[in-house]
Amino acid sequence: MTKKQSRRREALVYHAKPQPGKIKIVPTKPYTTQRDLSLAYSPGVAEPCLEIHKDTKNVYKYTAKGNLVAVISNGTAVLGLGDIGPEAAKPVMEGKGLLFKIFADIDGIDIELDTKDVDKFVETVKTIAPTFGGINLEDIKAPEAFEIERRLKEELDIPVMHDDQHGTAIISAAALLNAVEIAGKKMEEIKIVISGAGAAAVSCTRLYKAFGANGDNIVMLDSKGVIRKDRENLTAEKLEFATDRKIDTLEEAMVDADVFIGLSVADIVSPEMLTSMVENPIVFAMANPNPEIDYDLAVATRKDIIMATGRSDHPNQVNNVLGFPFIFRGALDVKATKINEEMKMAAVKALAELAKEPVPEQVNIAYGETRMTFSRDYIIPKPFDPRLIAKIPPAVAKAAMESGVATDEITDWEKYEEELLERLGNDHKLVRMLHNRAKANPKKIVFGEADHLDVLKAAQIVNDEGIGVPILLGDKNRILELMAELEFDADVEIIDPKTDDRLDLIEKYAQKFWESRKRKGITLYEARRRMRERIYFSSLMVNEGDADAMVTGYSRSYPSVVKPVLELIGKAKGDHIVAAANLMLTDRGPMFLADTAININPNAEELVQIAVMTSRVVKMFGLEPVMAMLSYSNFGSSHNESADKLNKAVADLHNNFPDLIIDGEVQSDFALNQKMMQDKFPFSKLAGKKVNTFIFPNLDAANITYKVMKELNGAESIGPMLIGLNKPVHIFQLGASVNEMVNMAAIAVVDAQEKEKAFASK
Repeated sequence: MTKKQSRRREALVYHAKPQPGKIKIVPTKPYTTQRDLSLAYSPGVAEPCLEIHKDTKNVYKYTAKGNLVAVISNGTAVLGLGDIGPEAAKPVMEGKGLLFKIFADIDGIDIELDTKDVDKFVETVKTIAPTFGGINLEDIKAPEAFEIERRLKEELDIPVMHDDQHGTAIISAAALLNAVEIAGKKMEEIKIVISGAGAAAVSCTRLYKAFGANGDNIVMLDSKGVIRKDRENLTAEKLEFATDRKIDTLEEAMVDADVFIGLSVADIVSPEMLTSMVENPIVFAMANPNPEIDYDLAVATRKDIIMATGRSDHPNQVNNVLGFPFIFRGALDVKATKINEEMKMAAVKALAELAKEPVPEQVNIAYGETRMTFSRDYIIPKPFDPRLIAKIPPAVAKAAMESGVATDEITDWEKYEEELLERLGNDHKLVRMLHNRAKANPKKIVFGEADHLDVLKAAQIVNDEGIGVPILLGDKNRILELMAELEFDADVEIIDPKTDDRLDLIEKYAQKFWESRKRKGITLYEARRRMRERIYFSSLMVNEGDADAMVTGYSRSYPSVVKPVLELIGKAKGDHIVAAANLMLTDRGPMFLADTAININPNAEELVQIAVMTSRVVKMFGLEPVMAMLSYSNFGSSHNESADKLNKAVADLHNNFPDLIIDGEVQSDFALNQKMMQDKFPFSKLAGKKVNTFIFPNLDAANITYKVMKELNGAESIGPMLIGLNKPVHIFQLGASVNEMVNMAAIAVVDAQEKEKAFASK
C-alpha cells in the first residue's frame, strides 16, 4: 500500500469511528433533575421566550445565538475537488466547524444547501439567519459567490463572510505588508503578478489595493492567460483588474515584477521566471497541496527571495486559520451587524504587527527554532501562536465599534483579552505543538512491544506523521502479520531478540551489561540470557546509541518495567533521583502533576528534586512553571509529619531556587482558585497567579489524582514521563490507548532532542 492509500484509509476511519462525523452538540446547563428539565423546557422556558418577544436583542442574552456561526456551502467549489455536491461537501464544513471551536471557542454548525440558484441560496440563508450570530460562506464557485455574499451582507444584520475570498486575502495581505517592508520597497510602487482570477484572487487584489497597491501595476491571469482590457466576455470582476499592457503570458508578466501571488495550480512558475523578477522578489505560491513553484527550487534559484506557501512544512504559511476564527470572534463579541472593510483591514494590521513582536518560547519550541524573529522566513505568525486569540479579536471588535457596525460595546479591554485567553480551554494546541516539535528533528524510537496491535498502530502513526523513526521489537513473524493487516508497508527495522538474527548486537550488549554489573552478581551467561528479554535489549540499544529513545510498558505492569529501566539507564548528571510527571489537558488548560509513578513517600530533599526536575519538564513545553506543593493543610496550619516535610521543602526551594514560582504547603482548592488564594494568603508566591503544576506529598495522592481526573473529567493524559534519567526512556501505562502511545513517543523524541542539545553544549 502506498502512503497515499494509507492516508486515504486513515482519513476514512477517522471520519467514521468511533461515531460518524467530527462535531456533536453538548448541553451547557444542568439537566440531571426534574427541576433542571422544567427550567430548560416547559414551563420555565416560556420566560426567556417572553423577554425575547419584548425585545429581540434579548435573544443574545438568553440563547446561544451570539456564539453560533453557520458554515454554509452548496458544494460547488470544494477544496481542489470542484463541484462535488452538498452531501460530499459536508466533511469539509464539519471540519470548518471544528476549527472554529478549537481556535476561537465558536460553535460552528454546518449547513449544506442543495441549490445552485443564487436567488434560492440567498433566500434560504435569509430564512434561517435568525438562528445564528454570523454566517461563514464556504466553497461556493465564482462568480456566484460574489453575488451571494454581496446580497447577504446587504440584506442581513449579522456578520457574513465568504472565507475563501477574504480569509486568504487577509492573511496574505498581512504577509505582503511585512514582506514589502523587509524588501525595502513601497506598496504603491511594487509591480504585482496574480495567477488566478477566482474569488480568492479577486478579494486579495482588492485588499492589496486598499493598502496602497497601484492598480496600474497589477497584472492578473486566468487559465487563458493575461486578463487584458481588449479581451471579450470578461466578468465584471475580471474587468476590474484587466490591464492595458500588451502581454499574454505569465512568463512575460513576470519580467521586472516585484511580487508574484499564486492562487492557481502547481508548477507553473519556472526558475527562469524567478530570475527575470527584480531584486528581493516576493513570491507567495499558495496553490495547495503543491505550490506554483516548489519551495526548495525557488529558494535555490533566488537567494534573495521572500517566499510564502500554503504548506505547513515551509516557512511563512499563509493559512486561513490565522484569520476566520478570530475575525468572527471579534465580530460576535460586539454583536456586529456585518464584517466590513475596516474590520478586515484591522485584522490585517494586527497580524502584521504580531509578526514583529517577540515570539513566545513555546512557539519557538513547537517549530524547533532557537529564536524566531521578524525576517524573510518569518513574515506572518504561526498558527500555533497562542497570542492570536488575544490580538486579532480585539482589533476586529475595535474596528467594528469605530466604524459603527457594533451593537454592543467592550469597555474593559484588558478583561476582554483575559476572557479570550480563557476560551482556549482544553489546550490540545499543546499536543499539536509537541508533535510539530518532534517532526522538526525526528529520532529513532524503539517500540518494545511492537507485536501488539495497538503498539504497532502507534508506531505506524509515528512513522507516517514523521514524528520519529520506529524500530519494532518483538516476535518478527507476528509483527509482519500485523503490519500486513494494518497495511503498514514502510521500510522499518524489525528486531526479535529471541532469535539469532542479531547475535552481533546480543553479544555486544551482553558484554556491556556484564561489564557494568559483574560485581553485582551478574555472570556473562546471565547477561547473554537477559539480552533475549526485550526490556534489557532495548535499554542497551538506547544506552549504546543504536537508538535515540525507547517507549515500552503496554503489556506489563509498571513496576515490572521500571525496575530494569532504573537498573540499566543511569541518572542524568546533577539529578539524584528519578521521578515521573503527567501532563493533564484540562478545561482550565495544561496541568502538570508529579511524582505520579516512582517515589512512594519522598522526603523533603527528594521533593525539592522532584519540583526542580518537574519545572524543567514544564519549560520543555514552553510554559512558565507556577507550582503548588499540595497538602491537606495551608502554610503551616498543621504540624503533621507529612505537612512538615512539605514546608521544609518549600523553604529549601525559596532559599536555593528563588526564581522558581512555587509555594505551599497548600490545599488544592486554594491552589486552583486565584481569588481565594489572593484573599486568604496574599503573601504567597502563588497569589494572583494561575497554577499549572502540582507537586504531591506522596505517590498515593499523585497517582490517584491523575487517574481520577482522566476517568471522571475526561482529561487527556500524557505520561507518566520519566524525568531524571540519562537517556530518553518512557514507560506506557498498562493498556495505554494508541493516542497516548503516540503522544509518549513524541515526548521521547523531544526528550532526545533536549538531551542532544545539552550534550552538544558541553
